[in-house]
Amino acid sequence: MSEPMYEKSLIIIKPDAVQRNLVGEIISRIERKGLKIIGTKMMNIENAMLEEHYAHIVDKPFFSGIRDFMKACPVIVMAVEGINAVSAIRLIVGPTKAWEATAGTIRGDFSLSTQSNIVHASDSVESGVVEIKRFFKDEEIFVYQKIDTDFIYAEHKK
Repeated sequence: MSEPMYEKSLIIIKPDAVQRNLVGEIISRIERKGLKIIGTKMMNIENAMLEEHYAHIVDKPFFSGIRDFMKACPVIVMAVEGINAVSAIRLIVGPTKAWEATAGTIRGDFSLSTQSNIVHASDSVESGVVEIKRFFKDEEIFVYQKIDTDFIYAEHKK
């Protein structure tokens, strides 16, 4: 079995979560898991950034609906770090089709939609790196030691 890796992931708290006052709940779940927030900000996402972020579906007929939804109000973007962070976050978030998400996950508890599914989370380590660079300048990402690290990870995994 291979050793766990520190990974980084992007999380976008989408307009539906912002409008429904779920920002604190979502951040709390991420923090309670033991993940470290290394960058966060509220922003409006412009068309060019949305087209880059959703390049894999920009030609689909439903893209305009997603674009309009993502521009409905500001979003919260977060860069998060931890051992196996991508898979840990995907478990916390639940599947993209929120009606398939189990109770206890963010989407399972708060959504029934694919578009209005509360959050975006990087789907791979590689995507996390690319997406964080898309939404954050280098100086907006912080390197620091959290005092709870000793109680989250075994000594040999820090």
